[in-house]
Amino acid sequence: MIKLMKSTFFDEKRTKEALCRFIMGSEKLSLGEQCDLFEENYAKWQVRKYCVTFNSGSSANLALLQALLNAGHIKKGSKIGFSAATWATDVMPIIQLGCVPVPIDVEIDTLNVSSKKLLDCKVLHDLDCLLITNLLGFCDDLDEIRKVCTKEDILLIEDNCESMGSVYKGTKLGNFGYASTFSTYVGHHLSTIEGGMVCTDDEDLYVMLKMVRAHGWDRNLPEKARQKIRSKNGITDDFWGRYTFYVDGYNLRPTEIGCFLGNFQLPMLDTTIDTRAKNYKYFSKIYDREDLFYPVRTNHIELVSNFAVPVVCRNGEVFKRVLSKLEDADIEVRPIVGGCIVKQPFYKTYFENRYDLKNSITINDNGFYFGNNSELTANEKEHIITTLCNA
Repeated sequence: MIKLMKSTFFDEKRTKEALCRFIMGSEKLSLGEQCDLFEENYAKWQVRKYCVTFNSGSSANLALLQALLNAGHIKKGSKIGFSAATWATDVMPIIQLGCVPVPIDVEIDTLNVSSKKLLDCKVLHDLDCLLITNLLGFCDDLDEIRKVCTKEDILLIEDNCESMGSVYKGTKLGNFGYASTFSTYVGHHLSTIEGGMVCTDDEDLYVMLKMVRAHGWDRNLPEKARQKIRSKNGITDDFWGRYTFYVDGYNLRPTEIGCFLGNFQLPMLDTTIDTRAKNYKYFSKIYDREDLFYPVRTNHIELVSNFAVPVVCRNGEVFKRVLSKLEDADIEVRPIVGGCIVKQPFYKTYFENRYDLKNSITINDNGFYFGNNSELTANEKEHIITTLCNA
C-alpha cells in the first residue's frame, strides 16, 4: 500500500539512533534546555520573534485562545470567525472558552477563506477575532484578509499546522496574523511524534502563553517578566512565588524528548519541504481532469508545502468511483481534514448552521486527500497519477 506516511521521521534510522543516545545520556527529560533551544531555533526558522512549544498542535490552539482571553484581547461571548473547512480542535476551544463560533465558507479553488468570503459574512462587523486555517499548504488572498481585519478591528490569528513552509507574496504562512499555531504531529512536515507551537512577535502574549502552558504560574518565564508579575501581585517570597497561580492555565507542556527531536529534525526541514513542493507540482497534473475534479488554484502562492494533496470530485458519483479505484490500487486516502465542521456531531450539539457553506459542504461530501511525503518513489507517484487520471 502507498500510505500517507512511510516513516515516523525523515532520515529515521539516524534520528532514532540520536534519540537513543540522548535519552541514555540525559538526567532530565521533562521541560528544560532542549525545549528552550527548540523555541529559539524554530522562531528563527519561522522568522518570528517568539515561539512557545506545547504537547500538540491542538493544545497550541487552546493555549492561544486562552492567552488571548486572559490578556483581554477577547472575552466570553466574543464572536470568533473560523474557516468552515478545518480541524475540530480549531473550533472546540472557541466553544469551551465561552465564545461564539462563526463559520465562514471557503473558496472551492483554494480550499481557504478569501477576503470576498470574509466580506460576505453576515456578521462581519460583529466579529472580534478570525482564526483562519491555512488548509493543506494553501491560502487565499491573506494580505487582503489582513486589510479587512485591520479595517474592521478584527484580531487575525492563523492555524498553520498544515502549511509549514508555504510562502505567499514573499512571506511564510503563519506570519500574517497576530499569532499562529503549528503542529509537529507524526506525518506532518516536521515530526516530534506529538507536539505544537505558537509563534508571535508580541512579548506580552509570549509571556502569557508560557503561563497558560504550565498551570498559570511564572516558573518558566524570563526573569524580568517573573519579577514584574510577582511585584504586581505582591509576591515577595520565592517559596510561595513558585506555587502562585496568576491566570487560567493548563498543563500543556512538551518534553525534552520531543524538543530534542525538533532540534534534530529542524536542519532537515527545508529539504523535506522542497521535496514536498516538487511532489505537489507533479501531482497537480491531476487537476487537468476538470471533468472529474475541481481545479486547485496556486498561481498566487510562491511555494506550496503540504503533507497531503487534496482532491475534490465534481459530484458524488465520481467520488464513489474514484475511491473504489484508489482502494483497488492500494493507495491510502482520507477525508479532507475535518471536512465541514458544522456537520460534525459535536458542533451540532451546540449550534445549528445558519450560514451559506456550499463550498465547504462540497469539500466535505466529495473530497479526499492522499499523502505527499518526501519518501515517495517515482513509480509510486506515477501510480497515483495514473490511477486518478484514469478513474
